[in-house]
Amino acid sequence: MKKTLKLSKTSKGNFATYGMVILAYAILQFLGSNAVREGGLLSPTLRGQLVPICAYVVMALSLNLTVGILGELSLGHAGFMSVGAFSGTIAAIALQNTIPAGGPRLLIAMVIGAAFATVAGILIGIPVLRLNGDYLAIVTLAFGEIIKSLITNLYVGKDANGLHFSFITNNMRLGEGGQMLLNGPMGINGINKISTFTAGFVLILIALFVIFNLVNSRSGRAIMALRDNRIAAESVGIPVTKYKMMAFVTSAALAGSAGALFALGQNSLISTKFDFNTSILVLVFVVLGGLGRMWGSIIAAAALTILPEALRQFSDYRMLVYAIVLILVMLATNNPTLKGFFAKLFRKPEEVETGKGGEGK
Repeated sequence: MKKTLKLSKTSKGNFATYGMVILAYAILQFLGSNAVREGGLLSPTLRGQLVPICAYVVMALSLNLTVGILGELSLGHAGFMSVGAFSGTIAAIALQNTIPAGGPRLLIAMVIGAAFATVAGILIGIPVLRLNGDYLAIVTLAFGEIIKSLITNLYVGKDANGLHFSFITNNMRLGEGGQMLLNGPMGINGINKISTFTAGFVLILIALFVIFNLVNSRSGRAIMALRDNRIAAESVGIPVTKYKMMAFVTSAALAGSAGALFALGQNSLISTKFDFNTSILVLVFVVLGGLGRMWGSIIAAAALTILPEALRQFSDYRMLVYAIVLILVMLATNNPTLKGFFAKLFRKPEEVETGKGGEGK
C-alpha cells in the first residue's frame, strides 16, 4: 500500500507563508523590471521603499518571536536594530577598498550586525529576563534609550593602523589619510547604498526559516509553555532563563541583520532614527498582524510602511488619516463577529456537513 504524506496544519500554514513571500517578490520584481522599461507599473517612491519594507518585515517577525511566541513585552527592539545598523555600516565602509563588490560586503555587514546585536541581546538578557510583565518592558525601553545615547556620543575613525574609537572627539587622532566613519551626533554620512530588494527578500526567508524551525522544535514548545503558564512549566523542569534567552537572543540577532540591511540602503544614518517611536511602530506591526502570526506581521509591516507615503497627497492630514485607518483596522481585526464571519467563509465543506468548528450536532 502506498503511503501518502499528510502535512500538519502548522506545516501548511508555514508553506503558505513562504509562498506568499515568494509570490510578492516575483510580482514586485516583474513590476519593477517593467517600470524601468515603460515607466509606469511601479513608482520610484515605491521602488525606494522596497528595502525599508524588507527591513521592517524582518523587525516585525523578530519582535513577534519575543512578544507573540515568548509572551514578553519588549519596548526597546529598535536598540538592537541600531546596534546592527551602525556596526554593519561601519564594517561595510571599512571594507570598501578590500571588498569592492557590494553583494559580499552587504552579506558581511549583515552578519556583523547580527553578531553585535546578539552580544547586546545576551548582555541585556541576563538581567532583564529574570523580570516579568511591566518591569521587563520598562527595562527594555531604558536599554533602547541607552543604546541611542551611546551611539550619539561615539566617534569611530579609520586609518592605516585600523579602527579607532572614542567618546570624546578631541581624543580622536587619525593618521595621514584617516577617515571619520561615525561622527557622534552627526552620525554616518555618504553611505554607499548596497542593499537590494533581493537581499531583503532572502533575509525575510531566512528569518521565517529560523523562526518556524525554532517554534516547531522541542525548544519552541518549551518557550510556548513558558508563555502559557510559567509556574506549570517550571514545575516540570523547564529552565526558564535558558529558553527565554534563546528566544530573546534569536530575536535580537534578526533585528541586527535587519538594521544593517536598512542602514546600507540609506544615504546617511543618525541614532535618533532608532528611538522609542521606532520600537512602538514595530510593536504596532506585530499587534496589528496578530501575536504569533508571522504572515500577519509581514502583511502589517508592508502595508503600514507604504500607507504614510500613499497618503502623502493629503499633505498635513496624512498622519491623521493614517492613525484613523490604523484604529479602524485594529478594531475590525479584533471584532468577534468579523472573526466568526471569516471562520465560516473559509471553513471546508466537509466541516460544514459534519458540524465541525463551532456549529454542531
